Amino acid sequence: MNQAAQNYWNDFWKLKGEEIPKYVSAWQFGDNPNYLAQLVIEGIKTATCSGLIFYEMENERLPCVDDYSIILNSHDEPLAIIKTVDVQIMPMDEVPEEFAIAEGEGDRTYQYWKDTHEKFFTAALKEIGQEFSADIKLVCERFTLIDVKK
Repeated sequence: MNQAAQNYWNDFWKLKGEEIPKYVSAWQFGDNPNYLAQLVIEGIKTATCSGLIFYEMENERLPCVDDYSIILNSHDEPLAIIKTVDVQIMPMDEVPEEFAIAEGEGDRTYQYWKDTHEKFFTAALKEIGQEFSADIKLVCERFTLIDVKK
């Protein structure tokens, strides 16, 4: 976590007068971090997903319920804090329509979500010498907006 994100995190909890939670991560959303972060701030985007294979390859901890995340823009500046409220691992071709719509992107239809994610995962998997398949396992995360940086 960079210093700006750490300062934002510490200041947020200091103002609340509560103990700082133990686990927090700071990250950007996929292809278009500024656009996707703005959807979170506007309350439109309340879910996100990632390919399980990428967590496994990087030996990265999976998100858990009650985790906090600092959402960064494309310049790694903190914009908001979210809290994870649900995590499920499922094949992409079994992701329910309401989850896809909760991702809040494009025209907010399942077809848009499917097409966009298929394109994204096809390119990302190609970079690591893998091929896309409709049953790729996704880490599907729902979250709630906790704070927006002033």
